[in-house]
Amino acid sequence: MYNLKTNRKTEMTKPKLSFWQIWNLSFGFLGVQIGYSLQNSNTSSIFESLGADVSHLSYFWLAAPLAGMIVQPIVGLFSDGTWTRWGRRIPYILGGSLISALALVLMPNCPKLLAFAPLAMGAFILLFMDLSFNVTMQPFRALVADMLDDSQKTQGYVVQTFLINLGAVVGAILPLVMTWLGVSDEAAPGHVSPHIAYSYYAGGAILLLTVLVTSFKTREYPPGEFARYNNLSEEDAKPVSFVGLMRNVPGVMVRLGVTQFFSWAALFLMWTYLKPAITGVVTDHATGEVLSAGATQT
Repeated sequence: MYNLKTNRKTEMTKPKLSFWQIWNLSFGFLGVQIGYSLQNSNTSSIFESLGADVSHLSYFWLAAPLAGMIVQPIVGLFSDGTWTRWGRRIPYILGGSLISALALVLMPNCPKLLAFAPLAMGAFILLFMDLSFNVTMQPFRALVADMLDDSQKTQGYVVQTFLINLGAVVGAILPLVMTWLGVSDEAAPGHVSPHIAYSYYAGGAILLLTVLVTSFKTREYPPGEFARYNNLSEEDAKPVSFVGLMRNVPGVMVRLGVTQFFSWAALFLMWTYLKPAITGVVTDHATGEVLSAGATQT
């Protein structure tokens, strides 16, 4: 937009959103993070209950991040160029949440879905669960940047971070809550314990409900309006190719990527082995018996 008196381009700022509008932008992330936390804290134990050896757990986890390396950039590029009556991020958020919720319901039922190869079924469901979580999560971050003015982006990401961490806590304690409610934590050989199964069902339901709140309470800017708010022509607002993006990666992003590489390597080691290691030492191995005896004597 041009100022006729000065013949200079004037910037348009995005409308200020209320706190609850900002809250609704990321509210669905709460449910997604609950599901993600359930996956990270319980998947290894589920695979163990289905007969997997601890030393082989990494094989089951490997497919999801490998696929994510391909799917996440594709989802980002496609969502940048998707303009529908429902917005450009919301279709991916909603579609990913539907698959995520379905995967959460199916995971505890692997022995019923494929009795002769439950581990193969579990690995297949984990692949789609992890991919759908990423399809759902990545557009949430872009949605905050799309909808908020620079003066509100910090507040938007603070709210999102709060909901992410709240979801992680809720997902982690859901199995404990189920035992408090009287759901059994014992499982027959080759099956998933009921308290884990019902946690997954509850997590899937919460995920869908929270994402629906974001989907129906958020109105994304249409292409022309988005371009004006970002001082772009509609042609400039179109996404560039992945190769084009890689050619123009800022140096700070490269350094950040190196840092992220090492932090995520540590996170996957924790998700894969921490719970089996703790439960193995405390409940099964001789070390656990020695610790228990020592605690009793003191």
